[in-house]
Amino acid sequence: MPYVDRQNRICGFLDIEENENSGKFLRRYFILDTREDSFVWYMDNPQNLPSGSSRVGAIKLTYISKVSDATKLRPKAEFCFVMNAGMRKYFLQANDQQDLVEWVNVLNKAIKITVPKPLDSQPHPDNPSRQGECGKKQVSYRTDIVGGVPIITPTQKEEVNECGETIDRNNLKRSQSHLPYFTPKPPSDSAVIKAGYCVKQGAVMKNWKRRYFQLDENTIGYFKSELEKEPLRVIPLKEVHKVQECKQSDIMMRDNLFEIVTSSRTFYVQADSPEEMHSWIKAVSGAIVAQRGPGRSASSMRQARRLSNPCIQRYTSRTGECSTYVGSHAHMPSY
Repeated sequence: MPYVDRQNRICGFLDIEENENSGKFLRRYFILDTREDSFVWYMDNPQNLPSGSSRVGAIKLTYISKVSDATKLRPKAEFCFVMNAGMRKYFLQANDQQDLVEWVNVLNKAIKITVPKPLDSQPHPDNPSRQGECGKKQVSYRTDIVGGVPIITPTQKEEVNECGETIDRNNLKRSQSHLPYFTPKPPSDSAVIKAGYCVKQGAVMKNWKRRYFQLDENTIGYFKSELEKEPLRVIPLKEVHKVQECKQSDIMMRDNLFEIVTSSRTFYVQADSPEEMHSWIKAVSGAIVAQRGPGRSASSMRQARRLSNPCIQRYTSRTGECSTYVGSHAHMPSY
Protein backbone atom coordinates (compact mmCIF):
# COMPACT_ATOMS: atom_id res chain seq x y z
CA MET A 1 0.00 0.00 0.00
CA PRO A 2 1.21 3.56 -0.62
CA TYR A 3 2.28 5.30 2.57
CA VAL A 4 3.55 8.74 3.61
CA ASP A 5 7.25 8.83 4.54
CA ARG A 6 9.10 11.23 6.86
CA GLN A 7 9.45 13.80 4.06
CA ASN A 8 5.67 13.79 3.45
CA ARG A 9 6.04 11.94 0.15
CA ILE A 10 3.84 9.06 -0.96
CA CYS A 11 5.90 5.88 -1.41
CA GLY A 12 5.56 2.18 -2.11
CA PHE A 13 6.43 -0.76 -4.36
CA LEU A 14 4.84 -1.32 -7.76
CA ASP A 15 5.68 -3.36 -10.87
CA ILE A 16 6.18 -1.30 -14.02
CA GLU A 17 6.43 -2.14 -17.72
CA GLU A 18 9.51 0.01 -18.39
CA ASN A 19 9.83 -1.00 -22.03
CA GLU A 20 6.59 -0.15 -23.82
CA ASN A 21 4.54 -3.16 -25.01
CA SER A 22 7.16 -5.61 -23.74
CA GLY A 23 4.77 -7.31 -21.34
CA LYS A 24 7.64 -7.57 -18.83
CA PHE A 25 6.98 -5.97 -15.44
CA LEU A 26 9.82 -5.13 -13.06
CA ARG A 27 9.50 -4.39 -9.35
CA ARG A 28 10.47 -0.83 -8.43
CA TYR A 29 10.15 1.52 -5.47
CA PHE A 30 8.10 4.62 -6.34
CA ILE A 31 8.09 8.07 -4.74
CA LEU A 32 5.35 10.59 -5.49
CA ASP A 33 6.60 14.06 -4.54
CA THR A 34 4.10 16.85 -5.25
CA ARG A 35 6.51 19.53 -4.02
CA GLU A 36 9.04 18.49 -6.66
CA ASP A 37 6.30 17.84 -9.23
CA SER A 38 7.70 14.38 -9.87
CA PHE A 39 6.90 10.67 -9.82
CA VAL A 40 10.21 8.77 -9.65
CA TRP A 41 11.20 5.15 -9.22
CA TYR A 42 14.29 3.35 -7.92
CA MET A 43 15.64 -0.20 -7.89
CA ASP A 44 14.71 -0.40 -4.18
CA ASN A 45 13.87 1.85 -1.26
CA PRO A 46 16.68 4.49 -1.37
CA GLN A 47 17.25 3.82 2.34
CA ASN A 48 18.51 0.37 1.34
CA LEU A 49 20.63 1.50 -1.63
CA PRO A 50 24.21 2.85 -1.52
CA SER A 51 24.46 6.57 -0.92
CA GLY A 52 23.99 8.56 -4.12
CA SER A 53 22.25 5.79 -6.07
CA SER A 54 20.48 7.10 -9.16
CA ARG A 55 16.81 6.74 -9.84
CA VAL A 56 15.70 4.41 -12.62
CA GLY A 57 13.11 6.71 -14.13
CA ALA A 58 11.06 9.85 -13.55
CA ILE A 59 7.97 11.59 -14.92
CA LYS A 60 6.89 15.13 -14.17
CA LEU A 61 3.35 15.24 -12.83
CA THR A 62 2.44 18.00 -15.30
CA TYR A 63 2.89 15.51 -18.17
CA ILE A 64 0.45 12.95 -16.71
CA SER A 65 -3.06 13.58 -18.02
CA LYS A 66 -4.94 10.64 -16.49
CA VAL A 67 -4.49 7.53 -14.33
CA SER A 68 -7.06 4.74 -14.56
CA ASP A 69 -7.75 1.03 -14.08
CA ALA A 70 -6.32 -1.05 -16.95
CA THR A 71 -7.52 -4.55 -16.14
CA LYS A 72 -9.55 -4.63 -19.37
CA LEU A 73 -6.62 -3.35 -21.44
CA ARG A 74 -4.22 -5.88 -19.90
CA PRO A 75 -6.36 -8.82 -18.76
CA LYS A 76 -3.31 -11.02 -18.14
CA ALA A 77 -1.72 -8.44 -15.83
CA GLU A 78 -3.42 -8.65 -12.46
CA PHE A 79 -4.29 -5.38 -10.63
CA CYS A 80 -3.00 -3.30 -13.54
CA PHE A 81 -3.48 0.45 -14.02
CA VAL A 82 -2.25 2.89 -16.65
CA MET A 83 -0.75 6.40 -16.62
CA ASN A 84 -1.36 8.46 -19.75
CA ALA A 85 1.60 10.78 -20.32
CA GLY A 86 1.50 12.44 -23.73
CA MET A 87 1.59 9.73 -26.41
CA ARG A 88 3.06 7.15 -24.00
CA LYS A 89 1.11 4.87 -21.71
CA TYR A 90 2.83 3.51 -18.61
CA PHE A 91 1.34 0.25 -17.32
CA LEU A 92 1.86 -0.60 -13.65
CA GLN A 93 0.82 -3.47 -11.41
CA ALA A 94 -0.32 -3.03 -7.82
CA ASN A 95 -0.11 -5.69 -5.12
CA ASP A 96 -3.88 -6.11 -4.75
CA GLN A 97 -7.16 -4.39 -5.62
CA GLN A 98 -7.07 -2.00 -2.66
CA ASP A 99 -3.48 -1.06 -3.51
CA LEU A 100 -4.56 -0.35 -7.12
CA VAL A 101 -7.45 1.90 -6.03
CA GLU A 102 -5.28 3.88 -3.60
CA TRP A 103 -2.49 4.49 -6.13
CA VAL A 104 -4.97 5.60 -8.80
CA ASN A 105 -6.60 7.99 -6.34
CA VAL A 106 -3.40 9.58 -5.01
CA LEU A 107 -1.94 9.99 -8.52
CA ASN A 108 -5.09 11.57 -9.94
CA LYS A 109 -5.22 13.90 -6.95
CA ALA A 110 -1.55 14.85 -7.41
CA ILE A 111 -1.78 15.63 -11.14
CA LYS A 112 -4.55 18.15 -10.48
CA ILE A 113 -1.94 20.36 -8.78
CA THR A 114 -0.19 21.54 -11.94
CA VAL A 115 0.83 25.12 -11.05
CA PRO A 116 3.93 25.30 -8.81
CA LYS A 117 4.16 27.88 -6.06
CA PRO A 118 6.01 31.11 -7.01
CA LEU A 119 8.78 30.45 -4.48
CA ASP A 120 9.33 26.86 -5.57
CA SER A 121 12.48 26.46 -7.64
CA GLN A 122 12.33 23.65 -10.18
CA PRO A 123 15.54 22.43 -11.88
CA HIS A 124 15.49 22.97 -15.64
CA PRO A 125 15.32 19.63 -17.49
CA ASP A 126 18.10 20.69 -19.87
CA ASN A 127 20.49 21.52 -17.04
CA PRO A 128 23.14 18.74 -17.10
CA SER A 129 24.06 19.02 -13.45
CA ARG A 130 22.65 20.08 -10.11
CA GLN A 131 24.30 21.46 -6.99
CA GLY A 132 24.13 19.25 -3.87
CA GLU A 133 24.13 20.19 -0.22
CA CYS A 134 27.91 19.89 -0.03
CA GLY A 135 28.41 22.12 -3.05
CA LYS A 136 29.37 19.18 -5.25
CA LYS A 137 27.99 18.38 -8.67
CA GLN A 138 25.61 15.48 -8.60
CA VAL A 139 24.84 13.43 -11.71
CA SER A 140 24.29 14.43 -15.32
CA TYR A 141 20.95 13.65 -16.94
CA ARG A 142 19.78 13.35 -20.51
CA THR A 143 16.30 14.42 -21.58
CA ASP A 144 14.73 12.38 -24.40
CA ILE A 145 11.38 12.98 -26.04
CA VAL A 146 9.60 9.62 -26.28
CA GLY A 147 6.12 9.76 -27.73
CA GLY A 148 5.91 13.45 -26.96
CA VAL A 149 6.89 12.95 -23.30
CA PRO A 150 10.23 14.17 -21.83
CA ILE A 151 12.00 11.26 -20.13
CA ILE A 152 14.92 12.10 -17.84
CA THR A 153 17.66 9.43 -17.54
CA PRO A 154 21.17 9.48 -15.97
CA THR A 155 24.09 9.70 -18.42
CA GLN A 156 27.03 9.15 -16.06
CA LYS A 157 28.17 5.79 -14.78
CA GLU A 158 30.18 7.52 -12.08
CA GLU A 159 28.61 10.11 -9.84
CA VAL A 160 29.37 12.21 -6.80
CA ASN A 161 27.13 11.94 -3.77
CA GLU A 162 26.11 14.68 -1.35
CA CYS A 163 29.41 14.60 0.53
CA GLY A 164 31.65 14.49 -2.54
CA GLU A 165 32.36 10.75 -2.48
CA THR A 166 32.69 9.05 -5.87
CA ILE A 167 30.48 6.06 -6.53
CA ASP A 168 30.97 3.61 -9.37
CA ARG A 169 27.55 2.67 -10.70
CA ASN A 170 28.92 -0.51 -12.33
CA ASN A 171 29.73 -1.98 -8.91
CA LEU A 172 26.29 -1.53 -7.44
CA LYS A 173 24.53 -4.84 -6.82
CA ARG A 174 20.95 -5.33 -7.81
CA SER A 175 18.51 -5.57 -4.94
CA GLN A 176 16.66 -8.76 -4.13
CA SER A 177 13.48 -6.79 -4.76
CA HIS A 178 13.93 -7.58 -8.47
CA LEU A 179 12.97 -11.18 -7.86
CA PRO A 180 9.43 -12.04 -8.98
CA TYR A 181 7.00 -10.77 -6.40
CA PHE A 182 4.52 -13.61 -6.61
CA THR A 183 7.03 -16.49 -6.84
CA PRO A 184 5.94 -19.05 -4.23
CA LYS A 185 8.40 -20.95 -2.04
CA PRO A 186 8.17 -24.75 -2.01
CA PRO A 187 6.13 -25.93 1.01
CA SER A 188 8.10 -27.22 4.00
CA ASP A 189 7.09 -29.78 6.63
CA SER A 190 5.32 -27.08 8.65
CA ALA A 191 2.54 -25.03 7.10
CA VAL A 192 3.74 -21.55 6.08
CA ILE A 193 1.71 -18.83 7.79
CA LYS A 194 3.30 -15.82 6.11
CA ALA A 195 6.25 -15.22 3.78
CA GLY A 196 7.78 -12.26 1.97
CA TYR A 197 10.70 -9.88 1.68
CA CYS A 198 11.77 -7.51 4.46
CA VAL A 199 14.98 -5.66 5.24
CA LYS A 200 16.86 -6.58 8.43
CA GLN A 201 19.81 -5.14 10.31
CA GLY A 202 22.93 -7.27 10.70
CA ALA A 203 24.17 -8.20 14.17
CA VAL A 204 27.82 -7.17 13.74
CA MET A 205 28.20 -4.71 10.86
CA LYS A 206 24.77 -3.13 11.50
CA ASN A 207 24.18 -2.96 7.76
CA TRP A 208 20.74 -3.50 6.22
CA LYS A 209 20.03 -6.33 3.78
CA ARG A 210 16.89 -7.56 2.05
CA ARG A 211 15.98 -11.06 3.15
CA TYR A 212 13.13 -13.46 2.45
CA PHE A 213 11.27 -14.19 5.71
CA GLN A 214 9.12 -17.23 6.32
CA LEU A 215 6.89 -17.84 9.33
CA ASP A 216 5.44 -21.21 10.29
CA GLU A 217 3.75 -22.47 13.45
CA ASN A 218 7.04 -23.07 15.26
CA THR A 219 9.70 -20.77 13.81
CA ILE A 220 10.43 -17.63 11.84
CA GLY A 221 13.43 -17.84 9.55
CA TYR A 222 15.04 -15.77 6.83
CA PHE A 223 16.74 -16.73 3.57
CA LYS A 224 18.97 -14.90 1.13
CA SER A 225 16.12 -15.18 -1.37
CA GLU A 226 12.99 -17.26 -1.89
CA LEU A 227 15.00 -19.44 -4.28
CA GLU A 228 17.24 -20.68 -1.44
CA LYS A 229 16.41 -23.94 0.32
CA GLU A 230 18.54 -23.45 3.44
CA PRO A 231 17.75 -20.51 5.76
CA LEU A 232 20.45 -18.14 6.96
CA ARG A 233 18.91 -18.33 10.41
CA VAL A 234 15.90 -19.83 12.16
CA ILE A 235 14.37 -18.23 15.26
CA PRO A 236 12.22 -20.59 17.39
CA LEU A 237 9.00 -18.86 18.41
CA LYS A 238 9.38 -20.29 21.90
CA GLU A 239 12.41 -17.99 22.34
CA VAL A 240 10.57 -14.86 21.19
CA HIS A 241 9.56 -12.62 24.10
CA LYS A 242 7.64 -10.08 22.03
CA VAL A 243 7.24 -8.61 18.56
CA GLN A 244 6.23 -4.97 18.25
CA GLU A 245 6.64 -1.73 16.32
CA CYS A 246 10.13 -0.39 16.96
CA LYS A 247 10.30 2.52 19.38
CA GLN A 248 13.72 3.52 17.99
CA SER A 249 12.52 4.04 14.41
CA ASP A 250 13.10 7.81 14.72
CA ILE A 251 16.70 7.25 15.83
CA MET A 252 17.36 4.73 13.05
CA MET A 253 15.54 6.91 10.49
CA ARG A 254 13.67 3.89 9.15
CA ASP A 255 10.01 3.73 8.20
CA ASN A 256 7.86 0.65 8.92
CA LEU A 257 10.35 -0.76 11.44
CA PHE A 258 9.46 -3.51 13.91
CA GLU A 259 11.48 -5.62 16.33
CA ILE A 260 11.55 -9.29 17.26
CA VAL A 261 12.87 -9.55 20.81
CA THR A 262 14.45 -12.84 21.92
CA SER A 263 16.46 -13.78 24.99
CA SER A 264 19.76 -13.40 23.13
CA ARG A 265 19.12 -10.65 20.57
CA THR A 266 16.69 -8.08 19.23
CA PHE A 267 16.10 -8.38 15.48
CA TYR A 268 15.26 -5.10 13.72
CA VAL A 269 13.16 -5.66 10.59
CA GLN A 270 11.84 -3.11 8.08
CA ALA A 271 8.72 -3.88 6.07
CA ASP A 272 7.84 -2.31 2.72
CA SER A 273 4.76 -0.51 4.04
CA PRO A 274 2.91 0.19 7.31
CA GLU A 275 0.33 -2.43 6.36
CA GLU A 276 3.02 -5.06 5.85
CA MET A 277 4.66 -4.13 9.17
CA HIS A 278 1.39 -4.56 11.10
CA SER A 279 0.65 -7.74 9.15
CA TRP A 280 3.97 -9.28 10.22
CA ILE A 281 3.49 -8.21 13.84
CA LYS A 282 -0.02 -9.70 13.88
CA ALA A 283 1.09 -12.92 12.16
CA VAL A 284 4.07 -13.57 14.44
CA SER A 285 2.11 -12.64 17.58
CA GLY A 286 -0.73 -14.91 16.49
CA ALA A 287 1.65 -17.82 15.88
CA ILE A 288 3.17 -17.34 19.34
CA VAL A 289 -0.25 -17.31 21.00
CA ALA A 290 -1.31 -20.39 19.04
CA GLN A 291 1.83 -22.21 20.15
CA ARG A 292 1.81 -21.23 23.83
CA GLY A 293 -1.80 -20.43 24.49
CA PRO A 294 -3.06 -16.98 25.53
CA GLY A 295 -1.20 -15.17 28.31
CA ARG A 296 1.89 -17.39 28.16
CA SER A 297 5.25 -15.67 27.93
CA ALA A 298 8.54 -17.23 26.88
CA SER A 299 9.75 -17.34 30.50
CA SER A 300 6.57 -18.99 31.74
CA MET A 301 6.82 -21.54 28.93
CA ARG A 302 10.40 -22.42 29.94
CA GLN A 303 9.27 -22.83 33.54
CA ALA A 304 6.39 -25.05 32.42
CA ARG A 305 8.75 -27.22 30.36
CA ARG A 306 11.11 -27.60 33.34
CA LEU A 307 8.27 -28.65 35.64
CA SER A 308 6.87 -31.08 33.07
CA ASN A 309 10.26 -32.72 32.38
CA PRO A 310 11.70 -34.06 35.66
CA CYS A 311 14.06 -36.29 33.71
CA ILE A 312 16.27 -33.32 32.89
CA GLN A 313 16.77 -32.45 36.57
CA ARG A 314 20.06 -33.28 38.24
CA TYR A 315 21.04 -33.60 41.88
CA THR A 316 23.29 -30.86 43.29
CA SER A 317 25.55 -32.42 45.87
CA ARG A 318 26.48 -29.13 47.51
CA THR A 319 22.90 -28.08 48.37
CA GLY A 320 21.28 -31.47 48.38
CA GLU A 321 18.51 -30.13 46.18
CA CYS A 322 17.36 -30.81 42.68
CA SER A 323 18.05 -28.12 40.13
CA THR A 324 17.11 -28.01 36.49
CA TYR A 325 19.80 -28.58 33.90
CA VAL A 326 19.43 -26.45 30.82
CA GLY A 327 21.60 -27.54 27.92
CA SER A 328 23.57 -24.79 26.26
CA HIS A 329 22.75 -24.32 22.62
CA ALA A 330 25.53 -23.65 20.15
CA HIS A 331 25.41 -20.07 18.99
CA MET A 332 24.51 -19.76 15.36
CA PRO A 333 26.47 -17.27 13.27
CA SER A 334 24.74 -13.94 12.75
CA TYR A 335 23.84 -12.93 9.22
